[in-house]
Amino acid sequence: MKSLLPFALMALVAVVAFYAFPYNLAFLTRVVITMILVLSLDLLIGVTGIDTLGQAALYGTGAYAAGLFAVHVWADPVAGLLVGGLAGAVVAFVSGLLLMRTHGLTLLMLTIAVAEVFQELANKLDWLTGGADGLGGITMNPVFGTWQFDFIGQTGYIYAVCVLFIVTAILKVVIGSPFGLSLRGIKDSPARMRAIGTPVGRRRVAVYTLAGAVAGIAGALAAQSTALVSLSVYDFQVSAEAMIMLILGGTGRLWGALIGTAVFMAVHEVAASVDPFNWLFIIGFLVLAVVYAVPRGLIGLPEEIRRMVGRLK
Repeated sequence: MKSLLPFALMALVAVVAFYAFPYNLAFLTRVVITMILVLSLDLLIGVTGIDTLGQAALYGTGAYAAGLFAVHVWADPVAGLLVGGLAGAVVAFVSGLLLMRTHGLTLLMLTIAVAEVFQELANKLDWLTGGADGLGGITMNPVFGTWQFDFIGQTGYIYAVCVLFIVTAILKVVIGSPFGLSLRGIKDSPARMRAIGTPVGRRRVAVYTLAGAVAGIAGALAAQSTALVSLSVYDFQVSAEAMIMLILGGTGRLWGALIGTAVFMAVHEVAASVDPFNWLFIIGFLVLAVVYAVPRGLIGLPEEIRRMVGRLK
């Protein structure tokens, strides 16, 4: 019962946001989509200890795959979602066979390079992707043939929230399974896990593939909700901001990814509207404050407060 409490809280927040901000549903949908992307990053960094700055490669590939599928094959949203997830998984698996052999700074640089390669490919294949003009003309059918995407964004928001719930539930099951426990063991000590017979390399490739599928689903949702895919989906900024959101919220428990994304994007939206030129200063100050005061991220704030109160007694 206790494990269902976070999901109940998620549902409550989603419903309150839906009714409290009826004219900001496009922004809220973007927040939900980014949460899914950051969840995929937490699976790698927080659970398995795989450092990466190339999540944009998987996210962007999912977006283009879903967009091209909708334009040229079938405009069904759920089918497009599966195609986006499959595309992200395939790219992650193929690139992971090389990337998961490396560690540290080498791995970080190679993940960035993979995203840059895909961005250049998308730019060169302009006859297919639209190049710098982007892939437009994406018109989606109603979800399950019933709920049509509307101008206000109600259907898109509800659709994205449902996908977020499903992805979060699946990832919670995965990290609580023997496979997930082995991933935590790999993060703590790869050498020890090898010593007890765990195929560390294959597990790293497997989790990278799963994270690729989740990131691809996020990209597919972005393409479907905005009806446009541009080269910016492969930008380094996508990966870097996802990492900042994860650090802000806290790594390794999934809920931190959701909290960090919500806080980062809310502060970003407010700060940018107040001062479009210096909003990065506010974000930087927020990250520094959280890292200094709550090293485990915002998800560890209640525990930190309890500890401080205990010291005062």
